[in-house]
Amino acid sequence: MDATSLIWFLLIGLIAGWLAGQVMRGGGFGLIGDMIVGVIGAFLGGWLFGLMGIAAGGLIGSLITAFVGAVLLIFLLRVIRRA
Repeated sequence: MDATSLIWFLLIGLIAGWLAGQVMRGGGFGLIGDMIVGVIGAFLGGWLFGLMGIAAGGLIGSLITAFVGAVLLIFLLRVIRRA
């Protein structure tokens, strides 16, 4: 992965985390926390989509993949926090 790809990956993760924080209402993690969750969610979304055999290409596909991963991660973190 070259530097440009890494920067795009981080930017997409940051945007996806912010969007997921807006969609998943309730006690959030704050702007910075949601962005970090977005970057981690981008990894999670890519891994899950790969397991299911779904290929999402381009900027919009990458954003959707990261968004789904971030929403799932926020949901899991909230479930763990309640336990």
